[in-house]
Amino acid sequence: MPFDHYGVLAGTLEQHFRDTPDMEGAWFHVNLRVDAPDGRYKCAVDVDSHDSDTGVQWKVFTVDASALGPLAALAPGYHDLARTAGSGALDYIRHPALRGRPVRPSWPLPRWLRELLDRWLRPSRPWQTGSNLDAALALETILGIGRPILVFGEPFDVGLGVHNVHQNQGDPYDSPWWDENGTWQDGATLTRRPDGRYDVFLSKFSSQKDHTDAAGHPV
Repeated sequence: MPFDHYGVLAGTLEQHFRDTPDMEGAWFHVNLRVDAPDGRYKCAVDVDSHDSDTGVQWKVFTVDASALGPLAALAPGYHDLARTAGSGALDYIRHPALRGRPVRPSWPLPRWLRELLDRWLRPSRPWQTGSNLDAALALETILGIGRPILVFGEPFDVGLGVHNVHQNQGDPYDSPWWDENGTWQDGATLTRRPDGRYDVFLSKFSSQKDHTDAAGHPV
């Protein structure tokens, strides 16, 4: 089932660092420490696996604050978001500021028409592909200490923190994360530039699809 809780942390970036090779866990992260009125949050941005062939893909780009709707006006702190368009929630495939292309219809299509649409809907911001270190370097380009930051994902069950800071839909049927697929619950990292615009880092795993149905499952 989709996440029970999804939201965004608004705060100030205090520190960032990478996992070290001997840290527990299979997934490699860039770790963020974000200051907010109720304390310092720990945020883990997934950028690949230590021990599997699951690849990572990412995008880095800049958007105007106006493209983010209510997000730019949020007070510092963690905010739950409804998993709907217009709430401030993010969806890589459906959010106009993120998708960089029209959305392909979710209903069944003849193969010839599906292939034609896939060519026409090719994203204007293609995914970059590389190693966990490549992805970490790309994220770190937007991580200025002292910058206002927005971190989207699932809040920790215990303590102050946010995880699942990556695409949270499009996982295949045989994936352990199939049940967590959902629309309007994608994770992301955004930092505010001095000119008021936002630098954006999106990441997904190569097994996750770019086209999903209303339940967030791949089509």
